[in-house]
Amino acid sequence: MALALNKKARFDYEILKRFTAGLELIGAEVKSVRAGKANLRGSFIGVRPSTRSGQAVEAYLLNADIPPYQPKNAPTDYDSLRERKLLLTEAEIQELRDAENTKGLTIVPLSVYNKGRFLKLDIAIARGKKQFDKRQAIKKRDVERDLKRSL
Repeated sequence: MALALNKKARFDYEILKRFTAGLELIGAEVKSVRAGKANLRGSFIGVRPSTRSGQAVEAYLLNADIPPYQPKNAPTDYDSLRERKLLLTEAEIQELRDAENTKGLTIVPLSVYNKGRFLKLDIAIARGKKQFDKRQAIKKRDVERDLKRSL
């Protein structure tokens, strides 16, 4: 069961390849996500050089809004739009980096879900749809809806 969905991503982008990543969150953020308060609309994945000495590059979830679980009890310096590190293998990070450097491709989050006691983020390498592709998707959805109604 998904705790947060990015429905707009499936409409705006053509999904090419999917990955599953762990999320590095603080405790209050985990509670907030499990309460269904997370918002992935407009968020994306960025690959940046590492600040730590172990890895060369790291992947981050950017522009995802996770409000505090208890707003009155949140730290004063809490930023709901802060960048959150993704837990991926080096090979996956390298593949994401190559996709990010390829013109026309972007990396978008699709959903956040529970896997046991852990929170996982479903991400995808995607290509933006053109306006006529979006219109075709709407037309196809309407036709399928009408067929289901007639049956």
